[in-house]
Amino acid sequence: MGQTARVSVFTWTAAVSLAAWLWLLLCQGFFWRTDVRLPPRREPAEWPDVCVVVPARDEAAVLPLSLPSLLAQDYPGRAEVFLVDDGSTDGTGELARELAARHGGLPLTVTPPGEPPAGWTGKLWAVRHGITLARARGPEYLLLTDADIAHEQDSLRLLVAAARTGGFDVVSQMARLRVESLWERLVVPAFVYFFAQLYPFRRIGRKGSRTAAAAGGCVLLRADTAERARIPDAIRHAVIDDVALARAVKGAGGHVWLGLADRVDSVRPYPRLHDLWRMVSRSAYAQLRHNPLLLLGTVAGLALVYLVPPAAVLAGAAGGSTPTVLAGAAAWLVMTATYLPMLRYYRQPPWLAPLLPFTAFLYLLMTVDSAVQHYRGRGAAWKGRTYARPDAVTDEG
Repeated sequence: MGQTARVSVFTWTAAVSLAAWLWLLLCQGFFWRTDVRLPPRREPAEWPDVCVVVPARDEAAVLPLSLPSLLAQDYPGRAEVFLVDDGSTDGTGELARELAARHGGLPLTVTPPGEPPAGWTGKLWAVRHGITLARARGPEYLLLTDADIAHEQDSLRLLVAAARTGGFDVVSQMARLRVESLWERLVVPAFVYFFAQLYPFRRIGRKGSRTAAAAGGCVLLRADTAERARIPDAIRHAVIDDVALARAVKGAGGHVWLGLADRVDSVRPYPRLHDLWRMVSRSAYAQLRHNPLLLLGTVAGLALVYLVPPAAVLAGAAGGSTPTVLAGAAAWLVMTATYLPMLRYYRQPPWLAPLLPFTAFLYLLMTVDSAVQHYRGRGAAWKGRTYARPDAVTDEG
C-alpha cells in the first residue's frame, strides 16, 4: 500500500510538471523562440545626434576588445562617446585615452564621476554623470552600453534606424555572451533562456503589455524619454538596473523593445564556475525583491519544473511505474525541445539540452546563496563595491 501511494505521488507530481511545461510551451509568449531580432527598419532622411555613455570600473582587461569597436562606428550623424571611469585602480581611464589616440574614430571623453552619494549604486551614479555631460550636447538618443560590449561597425545606425522606424523609446539588444569554457557552455545559454522565460521578448515589445525588461549591455534610449522617466534618478538604488530602467520607461508611457543580438557581443570571460556563480548570485535575490516567500516559491517552482521530470523517470523506472516514467519523460522532452533553439543561437551542440535540469539545479543553489549573502549583511557585490541591504545601511557606494 505504501509503495503504491509513493508511486501515485510521483505520478501526479510528474503530471503537474508536464502540465506546467505545456503551459510554458504555449502560453508564456513563446519565450523559447530565438527569432526576436532587430525589428524592421528604414534609414531616416536625417540622422539624429547620439551620445554613448559607458560606465567603466576596472575594465582594462576587456577594453582593448570593446572600446575600439565603439569608436569605429559607421554612423552618418553626429555621435560622441563618454566613458565614465568609476574609480578604477587598473588604469582603465588612461588605457581608454590611449586606445582613442591609437584607433581614432568617434570623439571620446573620459571623466571620473566622484564617489556615489547615499542611495546610489556606483554604476548608476556613473551613468548619471555621463548622461549629465551628454545632455549638454542636446542628443536625441543616448546609447547606454557596458565596457565589455563589442559592437559591429553598423550597430549604432541599425539601433537608431529601428528606434526611429518603430517609434520605440528604448531599443535594447541582449548581447551574445561569451561561450567557450565548459562552464560557460553549461550556464550561459541557460541564463538567457531563463531570462526570456521570465520576460518574454514578444510581450515586452507589445504596446499595452506590462512586461518590461532591457539588457543593460546595449540600451538605446530617447533622451527626452529619459528625462520624462527620471532616468537614472528614479532607479538610483537598483542592482538590476536594466529591468528597472525598462519599467520606468513603460511607467512613463514609453514603448520598449528587447531582442537577441546578432552583431553585439560581450567579450567578458567567465572561465570558472565561481565566476558565473558570482555573476548570478550577486543579483538573484534582488530579482525576488528580497522576499523570503518569493524565494521559497522560486525554489519550489524550479524543483517542480526542472528537477521533477528526470527524478520521475528514475523513480518510475525503479518502482516499475510506467505512467510515472511516461509523464516525467514527456516533461523532460518538452523542456529539452524548448532549450534547443537557444543552444543553436549560441552555436552549441544539442546534447547539452537534456542537461538543463542539472544547470537549473545550479541556478537554484545560486539563488539560495544570494539570499544567504543578503541575510549575512553582505548585499550585492560587483567590481569591488558592496551594495548594502535596502533595509539596513542606505549608503550604496
